[in-house]
Amino acid sequence: MTTISIRTANLNDLEILLEFEQGVIKAERPMDSFLGNGTLSYYNIPELITAKNSHLIVAVANKELVGSGYLKIEDSSHYHKNPKHGYIGFIFVKPTFRGQRISNLILESLKKWGKEKDLKELRLDVYSKNADALKSYNRFGFTKGLVNMKIDI
Repeated sequence: MTTISIRTANLNDLEILLEFEQGVIKAERPMDSFLGNGTLSYYNIPELITAKNSHLIVAVANKELVGSGYLKIEDSSHYHKNPKHGYIGFIFVKPTFRGQRISNLILESLKKWGKEKDLKELRLDVYSKNADALKSYNRFGFTKGLVNMKIDI
């Protein structure tokens, strides 16, 4: 098994991270008929790298970027008990490296950063049809909350 390390992303990683973003979109497109056609962009990756309220990390195996994820500090709704929460996104692991619990290493690192920022709550979104991601997030300790529903009209 390859040794995986986690480090903070930097702007030199941008080209690979843009490829990862398209990998996320490619994986999610069959699960979401509401996604547009053509090339899409979910994230402002340079901002995620440089902003003080976000922490974008990469997983590295033998100097190769093999995974990513970010935690962004966001304001909670006024009726939630925690005034701020961490939102996790851009969890991606290259297909050839899946099954090695790399996403768990990424989540652990993001959780640690969130604790250092005095956050008490982490949130994320996942497609209900994404069984592998659901299994990984459940194993990590996440529980389902609201269910987002859609309809074409």
